[in-house]
Amino acid sequence: MYTNDEQILLSDCQLCPRECRVDRFAGGDGYCGADAGMNIASICIHKGEEPVISGPEGICNIFFSCCNLRCVYCQNHEISRPDSIEPRSNYSLNETLDIIEKSFSRGIKAVGFVSPSHVVPQVKSILRGFKERGIKPIKVYNTNGYDKPETIDSLDGLIDVWLPDYKYATPALASRFSDAADYPDVVLKAIKRMYYQKGSALSLDEEGRAENGLLIRHLVLPGHAEESKKVLKIIAEEISTGVHISLMSQYHPISFVKGNADLERSLYRSEYMEVASEMERLGFRNGWNQDMESNTNYRPDFSKEHPFE
Repeated sequence: MYTNDEQILLSDCQLCPRECRVDRFAGGDGYCGADAGMNIASICIHKGEEPVISGPEGICNIFFSCCNLRCVYCQNHEISRPDSIEPRSNYSLNETLDIIEKSFSRGIKAVGFVSPSHVVPQVKSILRGFKERGIKPIKVYNTNGYDKPETIDSLDGLIDVWLPDYKYATPALASRFSDAADYPDVVLKAIKRMYYQKGSALSLDEEGRAENGLLIRHLVLPGHAEESKKVLKIIAEEISTGVHISLMSQYHPISFVKGNADLERSLYRSEYMEVASEMERLGFRNGWNQDMESNTNYRPDFSKEHPFE
């Protein structure tokens, strides 16, 4: 399933900025908790992404278990936190490819790799499987942004659409909410590599589905509108105001935010509109705003076969 280089990476893991250097073949002892298996929690049709990502029929998303961040507000906490994860799925590579291929009979044209930063060899093995089977989906890399630049470079030509988060501009906040003080520096370098590959353009097919390009996501957190403004200012100054931005309002408090006064409540409309106004003021001309009611639509239950239904 893995090339020699990938086996070496997994046996002395330095895939992400944590650089735990654990042997993933010996088990999931690193920060993320992932071993050398597929580490897939769910493969499902998802219609809740941006319109250009979902397309008319939705996207076939591969939700990987474990994560290299510890976001206290993570909506996917059932599968992202090692202390919360149910026994890992036993998907083989062929089973994974079978499920994805079956989804194409329903008109699906895109495959999303969700939270893939710690499982890039697994992603590449799936991509090789596509090639061997003659499958040609649109390939979307849906990442938290905590990726090494060299990892992004290694996927050049393999990924069609980069879909990174840009969560924070302030190290203290990144440390407090995601246990990654270096996140602001890491994410900027990673997205710059994505931008180098794709530029600002987001190419669409005849149905309005993204086929190639870069789309940056930012979730506005309650009580932290100023942080969102800082993120947008950095993107404007360091990358481009021409990039596509998805400004999200879907925040919903979960049990892990207890004790964080701001995060224990929902986002106020006034906070979101303040950030949306700043995005316009900075000159961003491409992207999407999100309905305030969206916070009721993005609560997956990964105990179900179809988590978002």
